Amino acid sequence: MLLKNVQIISDNGVDKFAVINFREYLDIKALIPNVEDYLDYLHIKNVKKQTQKRFSLE
Repeated sequence: MLLKNVQIISDNGVDKFAVINFREYLDIKALIPNVEDYLDYLHIKNVKKQTQKRFSLE
């Protein structure tokens, strides 16, 4: 099971960082080999959800 032991670092009561076991980090990284592309995909998906207007390339 991933993320069994997570240390949360807070600043003035606001969670800022999560520290995980390095082995778990490697396991997560293996699940998402190109994390930048995945994050771009999530961003585009979020923007599409917020934007109703579509533009044509024609």
